[in-house]
Amino acid sequence: MYTNLKVTVMKDDIFDFCRNMSDEQDARARQMLERAAAKWPLRVLHVLSEANGPLRFSRVLERVEDISQKVLTQTLRTLESDGLVIRTLYPQVPPRVEYELTPLGRELLTQVVSLWRWIVVHLNEFDAAKPAASR
Repeated sequence: MYTNLKVTVMKDDIFDFCRNMSDEQDARARQMLERAAAKWPLRVLHVLSEANGPLRFSRVLERVEDISQKVLTQTLRTLESDGLVIRTLYPQVPPRVEYELTPLGRELLTQVVSLWRWIVVHLNEFDAAKPAASR
């Protein structure tokens, strides 16, 4: 039995943008990658994107399956502090809060979707690469 090995040749300059980064910038960029790729931020960004406009907290909670109110609050605060989501508080009784993607959040999601799509296309290959015992 023969196995075909796919080799992707990467250009030498693909990581040139990293060469002039300070250690602090590199750490911050890696932190943002980890946060953006985490389970809940992507789901929340996806829900807000599909809404195509502001959503109340309760509507986001309904649409993000299996998330707790506490985790959603933490996730939205983080996304807001990163400039990916805007929070609007309407001073009324009871207070009304809405969340919406910022242009930066929309742009991030657009970039992530390409990677997401690529992963989905290759799920069977990932599964096949696992040893039989771990499947």
